[in-house]
Amino acid sequence: MHAIPPDPVVVPTPETRMNARMKFGLFLAPFHQLGEHPTLALDRDLELIRWVDQLGFDEAWVGEHHTTGWETISSPEMFLAVAAERTKHIRLGTGAVSLPYHHPLMVADRIVLLDHLTRGRINFGVGPGGHISDAVMLGLDPGLLRDRMAESLEVIVRLFSDPTPFSYTGSWFEMHDAVLQLRPYQDPHPPLAVTSLESPAGMRLAGRFGCGVLSLSAARPGAGGADLATQWAHAEDAAAQAGRTVHRRDWRLSLPVHIAETRDQAIRETSEGGARFLLDYVEATTGRPCPVDGPREDLVRRMAERGSWVVGSPEDLLETIGVLQEATGGFGTLLFWANEWAPWPAVKRSYELIARYVIPEVQGLLAGARSSNVVARDQATRLHQLRAEATARATESAGGPAGH
Repeated sequence: MHAIPPDPVVVPTPETRMNARMKFGLFLAPFHQLGEHPTLALDRDLELIRWVDQLGFDEAWVGEHHTTGWETISSPEMFLAVAAERTKHIRLGTGAVSLPYHHPLMVADRIVLLDHLTRGRINFGVGPGGHISDAVMLGLDPGLLRDRMAESLEVIVRLFSDPTPFSYTGSWFEMHDAVLQLRPYQDPHPPLAVTSLESPAGMRLAGRFGCGVLSLSAARPGAGGADLATQWAHAEDAAAQAGRTVHRRDWRLSLPVHIAETRDQAIRETSEGGARFLLDYVEATTGRPCPVDGPREDLVRRMAERGSWVVGSPEDLLETIGVLQEATGGFGTLLFWANEWAPWPAVKRSYELIARYVIPEVQGLLAGARSSNVVARDQATRLHQLRAEATARATESAGGPAGH
C-alpha cells in the first residue's frame, strides 16, 4: 500500500502562524457619498450584511453617527433589529453606541431587548462618539466624553450583571432603584467591546473591564497608524491593574479592503471612489489632511502602497494578514470597512473573493483537501493502471469486446 508522506503538507500562508481560527467580519460606519437616495443606500447596507451572512462571515458591526452627511445610521440598535430578520447566522454588533449621548439605563434596556429579539446574536460595542461634530451639536464638551463613557459603561455592566435595584448619582445622570426588567439573553450578557483609534484610552478601558477591543483603523507597520503591539500592551497593563484578563481572541482589527482578481483591476475599480472618500470626506468633511499626495487618479494606489489600505488580489490580503499577525502578536477577528468605492457588483464580488480564497486559507480549511490531493497525485499513475486492469478484467468476465 502507498504510505502517506511522513511530513505533513505545510502551506506557507498566515494560518501556520495562528494558534486559533481567525474570524472575519464587516465594519459598517457606513460611508455614503452625498448626492444619492439615502433610503437606497440603507437598503444596500442591509443587503451587504445579508450577502456576507450567506458567504459565511462571522460578524457585522454598525456605527452610530449624527452629523457629516456621510454616515447616516443614527441608531445601530434599530438597524440591527432589521438586519437580524434578514440574516441567519452572522453575529451583529453595535460599532459603536456613543455612550455619552444616552442615559445608561436606556442603553442597557435597548441592548438587552435586542439580545432577546435576536436570540443572542448581539455584540455590544461602545465608544465615546464617532465625530466631534456630534458632541458639539449636542452641546457636550469633547474633553469630557471619554470620562463619561467610562462612567456609563460601569453602570451598564452592573445593570447587566446584577438584578438588585440600586441608586446612583453621577456626574451627568442619576438613577433611583434602577433594575432591568429583562435579564440579558446571553450569559452573563452580550459580549462587550470598546473602540480604539489613536490614543491608548480605549485599550485601557477595555483592560479595566476585561472586554474586547475594536481597533477601528489598523494599518501595516510604517503606514502612519498606531503601534498596535504597544496599544495591546496598554490593555494588558490596565487589565492586570484591575485584576482582570483580556484575550487576543476578542481583539478586532478593522481596515479598508477591496479585492479583485488582480491588483490592477482592484485599483481601477476603486480609483475614483477611493479618491472621493479621501478628498471629500476625510479632508473636506472631517478636517483631517489627506494622508498621501499626488494626482487624484493615483491616490488609491498610493494608499495601497503605503500599507494603509489593501486594494489588490486575494494574495495581497493574505500577505497583509500575515504582516498584521506578526506586528500585533496575534488578534482574533479582521473586519473590513464597508466602503462603496467601487460599483456595487464589484463590491459584492470583493467579499465573495475573500470568502472563497482568503478565509479558507487563513482558517486552515484547505489543509485536509491539499493533503488528500498530494496522496492522490502521488498515486495517479498507479491508480490509472489499476483502473485499466480492473476494466479489462470486467470486460473479459462479461464476454464483451475488448475496450468496452
